[in-house]
Amino acid sequence: MKVKYFADTDTALIEFTGREIAETREISENIYVDFDENGNMVSMTVEHAKANAGLWEFSYQEMPLVAA
Repeated sequence: MKVKYFADTDTALIEFTGREIAETREISENIYVDFDENGNMVSMTVEHAKANAGLWEFSYQEMPLVAA
């Protein structure tokens, strides 16, 4: 997974896979999700990312596996 931030447009691009995009769906006014030909999510674009996604504080945390 890659997260790219474009300061000139305040846009964040989160790439989940490198597969080819077959369709883009508008989820809300500022969020777009790209899908491959099988309907799997490829990437997500967040416009006005600092305001809409709290991009000023980005972190990654892998959670431990919990037995059920």
